[in-house]
Amino acid sequence: MTMLSIVIPAYNEENGIQAIMERVLQTRDSLNAAGVTELELLVVNDGSKDATLHKADELAVQNECVRIINHPHNRGYGAALKTGFSQARGQLVGFLDADGTYPPEYFPQLCTAAINGADLVIGTRMTGEESQMPLTRRLGNVIFATLLNLLGWQHVTDCASGMRVFRKEVLHLLSPLPDGLNLTPVMSTRAVHEGVRMVEVPIPYSERVGRSKLCVIRDGQLFLTSMVWTVLCYNPVRILGMAGLVGVGIAFLAGVALVIARLAGVTTLTPWAVFGLFLGLVSGVAGISLFALGATFNYLVSLFYKEPVHQGLFGRRIFKKPLEYQFGWMGLGGFATGFLVMVVSLALSFTGWDVARLWLYLLGGALINLVGIQLVIYWLLITVLDQLRQREVVVAADLAG
Repeated sequence: MTMLSIVIPAYNEENGIQAIMERVLQTRDSLNAAGVTELELLVVNDGSKDATLHKADELAVQNECVRIINHPHNRGYGAALKTGFSQARGQLVGFLDADGTYPPEYFPQLCTAAINGADLVIGTRMTGEESQMPLTRRLGNVIFATLLNLLGWQHVTDCASGMRVFRKEVLHLLSPLPDGLNLTPVMSTRAVHEGVRMVEVPIPYSERVGRSKLCVIRDGQLFLTSMVWTVLCYNPVRILGMAGLVGVGIAFLAGVALVIARLAGVTTLTPWAVFGLFLGLVSGVAGISLFALGATFNYLVSLFYKEPVHQGLFGRRIFKKPLEYQFGWMGLGGFATGFLVMVVSLALSFTGWDVARLWLYLLGGALINLVGIQLVIYWLLITVLDQLRQREVVVAADLAG
């Protein structure tokens, strides 16, 4: 026997709450055909100031499978959903909005996917079915889905969909979840990094009943920042490493431009060239620092979760050992190279070379030297963290003889 608990968060939805409740209740026969033997409907009134609670109660009195949960004060979309999740009795838990935008008639398809093995089934508004989603929201969903695909290396088309079904047993993997409208993108991001089996089912999307509570700019920024912070808690080098590579790329381009100018006989710099030099130096040092910091954070995350270190930026290894294991020899090599460049430049200055010919080499040598020192420091830190991470395994092996 499979029971489905559907949670509807409602805040000032007096015009549409009864209609969406009735549509959910009318799906019982099709749910039964899909393998769901029992339906539970939980409406969480999130401190509504209109007649939402009264109208939901009217319908609940007539249906014993309906329960109304009341928040005395408004706590947020995510908080209302989490209250429903905590009180749901079904093995499967679904949710959708109270404004009529999502079609409860598609719950049987979502449940079929869950019964067939998926842990989280997302009703996607972006593929296969007619959608009345405003252009700004559609563009935002494309951006967020692309971001999640880049940060998680898993294809998701609608990471912010508000109609889903999941197995209640995986809720602990998807938690903690925020109290606001950003619950859905955070849930998707956690699911990707927790290895939760996700399936998307195309659904239509309709115009909402009443005025939308979503602010595109404010909530879009909230979605973006919450997704980034969630990824930082799982695989920091994916974000910090990408930022670091951008910095190193800028430094490389600035260096190439300066070398070309020097070979062309240019010994004086224009204001723009000075700015480019400054940008290249700062970007290079910052880029290496961010990349190494991301790799170090991955070991801290691994130590916290007591799990193997995530494979990092590219999802696969370039070297036989992880890239951060190469920081030691790379750092020593960089330090030696930079020091050699500075010594040679200084020696040439004593033989009569003008400083206008040597300043670029001296500056480059100093930069390589500093980067080398940074890499050695991070290699030492990562080595210690890795030993701490493996301590329990090594102790167990030693005690086992």
